[in-house]
Amino acid sequence: MMHLKKGISLRRAAAAWAVCAVLLPTGCATVLGGQDGPVIRAKERVAPALVHIRPVKEVFAGGKKTEMLAVGSGFIISPDGYVVTNEHVAGESSSVQCVLSDHREVNAKVVGTDADTDIAVLKLDTTEKMPWVKMGRSANLQAGQTVLALGSPHGLARSVSKGIVSVTDRYLGDEGQMISPFNDWIQTDAAINPGNSGGPLVNIRGEVVGVNARILNGAESVGFAIPIDTAREVVEAIIRDGRVHRSWIGVTFQEMMAKTDDPSHLGVVISDVERLAPAGEAGVKPGDVLVAINGKAVNARFEEELPAVRKSVADLPVGSTAELSVKRGEEKVDISVKTEEKTAQKGSQAEFGEWGFTATDVTPEIARRAQLPERTGVLVSGANPGGIAARAGLQEGDILLTVDGQKVNDLDGFKALYKERRESQKKLIMLFVQRGALTRFVLVNAAPEAAQPEEENAGHAE
Repeated sequence: MMHLKKGISLRRAAAAWAVCAVLLPTGCATVLGGQDGPVIRAKERVAPALVHIRPVKEVFAGGKKTEMLAVGSGFIISPDGYVVTNEHVAGESSSVQCVLSDHREVNAKVVGTDADTDIAVLKLDTTEKMPWVKMGRSANLQAGQTVLALGSPHGLARSVSKGIVSVTDRYLGDEGQMISPFNDWIQTDAAINPGNSGGPLVNIRGEVVGVNARILNGAESVGFAIPIDTAREVVEAIIRDGRVHRSWIGVTFQEMMAKTDDPSHLGVVISDVERLAPAGEAGVKPGDVLVAINGKAVNARFEEELPAVRKSVADLPVGSTAELSVKRGEEKVDISVKTEEKTAQKGSQAEFGEWGFTATDVTPEIARRAQLPERTGVLVSGANPGGIAARAGLQEGDILLTVDGQKVNDLDGFKALYKERRESQKKLIMLFVQRGALTRFVLVNAAPEAAQPEEENAGHAE
């Protein structure tokens, strides 16, 4: 019986190989490809829309502005040439060049960026119909699914790596400055390296389910992608309005586990309230527990639930009145708060070359740390040691409040005051600045001879 079964098995195998030999020109090779076939097809659906991005980034350091060539990835999302990438790839760029899958080099303009989700949208400078990707749904992802990460790791364009979804909702918190407060992240062991940023994370059907964005320093096979459901909403807003409009009330949230281990206590802890923010002025206090917004319950027992709570506030119409239901001890309090528009997380920067320093907008975080009575002025981000401003005593970290007694509202306002003094060739300009908790006057001598450093006596000791 054993010999008979073996003979039948051999005859079946010979017949199968004979069929393959006949069908090979018409596709039997795909059958023989086995488990690699779906992976290759998924890659081929996305690869034509893959973009290698070369932005020229503006870098501000030491009181000067310089330019640096960077490398990133992206993918085309529409036949008219809109490209999705990361904000940290395309933001603060003076120019962007894209290399397409057919090796053509095409210039692109930055349509808009959103630092809060690390998403940027570019528009290719072409009238040709472009190949584009199909977006899937990140909400349908499950841990263990096969995914591909495409992009340009370390500048190596058109690279593909394969792995699985490790976690669908990883919370990364606020390391230094908070990056992407509204994102939970897709964690994957598909290789993501510097240069992959902005490239697509693709499921086995060839649908984009995430935007590759982050790595964990010192770890192998640990990368993170922005869920495509989050990215899609941001991309649509940028294409429509050039930016994302969000509401802000000036509170910081913390998970309920930080206050109690009782799972029956629902809500989210308000750990900090900005004094001049809408919530602070309305009477919200640190330690309050927010349980509902406009009658809709909110709850964040664990850290990974915080982004959804933050987004529920951000999604309120700007300038609308929100009814907050909070628990204060055993008391329930209803508080009406009028929302304001959330400002950019990162302030724009500018160089003031004649005076030898750079400055940036004062963000709400800077204003809070400096305890400014209002969010005005500009922050000195760097001062050239040999420049006019530095010799006058201006330092990195100073906040310029007035120029010759005129209030500095923001960076654009300071640019105008600076331009007026340059055009009028005014020699002495009085700045009023805040340095730490103290204020002081800084007298700038902008006379041409003041711009030249004093000659040093040179010689040799005899």
